[in-house]
Amino acid sequence: MLLEYFQMIDRVEELDPENGRVVARAEVPMESPVFEGHFPGTPLVPGVLLIETMAQASGFMLLSRLKFEKMPFLANVTLAKMRTFVEPGAVLRVEAELEHDGSGFAKTAAHIVSDGKKICDSRLMFRIMPFPNETLKGNMLDRFSQISRSQAE
Repeated sequence: MLLEYFQMIDRVEELDPENGRVVARAEVPMESPVFEGHFPGTPLVPGVLLIETMAQASGFMLLSRLKFEKMPFLANVTLAKMRTFVEPGAVLRVEAELEHDGSGFAKTAAHIVSDGKKICDSRLMFRIMPFPNETLKGNMLDRFSQISRSQAE
């Protein structure tokens, strides 16, 4: 996980695009510039970055489901609950399941668990649109290849 670059997912551990399910892993770094301000002396992962982590896991599942022909853009976050704090060094298990896919939108239910404790959960909605350019499409394919390839390690 590179918090400052919004690369939240380290590895896709399970992926079932046909049934709309993904399990991913994210390892919180021991140090990050993000922690300098959140909070000095008591570093914690910001809740908004936990939501981003759930959104990225959902997004990679949707990209795979869409065969990288269209891009899911986060459009709405509902029922988000932060249940406890996440400190540096935590290993996060991120799970997302498809709840709806159609009419140009997709909805997922996602949650994060660490050490057997539920950290947070949310319902996420994505607008499914054409890629705005080939550069973004290429970057998404490259990142997906990196985190999927590490699955075999």
